[in-house]
Amino acid sequence: MTTPNENKPSNTGLPAARLLSLFFGLALIALGGLLLVGQLWHLNLGAVLWPLFILAPGLLLFVLALLVGGNGGEGLAVVGGIITTVGLILLFQNMTGLWATWAYAWALIAPTSVGVSLAAYGLFKGRNDLVKSGSSLTGVGLVMFLAAAAFFELALNISGLGFGPLGLPIFLIALGVVLVIVNIVRALRK
Repeated sequence: MTTPNENKPSNTGLPAARLLSLFFGLALIALGGLLLVGQLWHLNLGAVLWPLFILAPGLLLFVLALLVGGNGGEGLAVVGGIITTVGLILLFQNMTGLWATWAYAWALIAPTSVGVSLAAYGLFKGRNDLVKSGSSLTGVGLVMFLAAAAFFELALNISGLGFGPLGLPIFLIALGVVLVIVNIVRALRK
């Protein structure tokens, strides 16, 4: 003889609302703990960690995207990824003072973060089509970022990290060498 509870399917996972509430509660505890440490040791964490107020909602949107699923989930994942990336860039710039990197950091926001978001969402949802297209988009974005960073930092020296007055000539020579090598390789393949 079976009892009524034995025939019910077991629900080992948390419902979406409870999972979201748990995530939000843990985030509030972590933020409160950081602020408390800052008060106790007289640290101005707000001046350093203010980008977390952008980063946290982005992460929350991505988690929400995983709970929603479908086309709505894909859109939320992309928006969450973009907001998270903006928060990470602002955190980096705030901690280093390298605000001039905005000249090329845009490539990390679009298309790179869009690609990363789609690939991550695809991994979580078992969608190989999204993983493939997201990975391609990420690659394009990273190439754009690296090329723009090389130009702005090495050639124009916008952050003072480049080669100074030698940067532009060195950059142009290196770019010319790359173009010549690409043309030679293409000619040899024909």
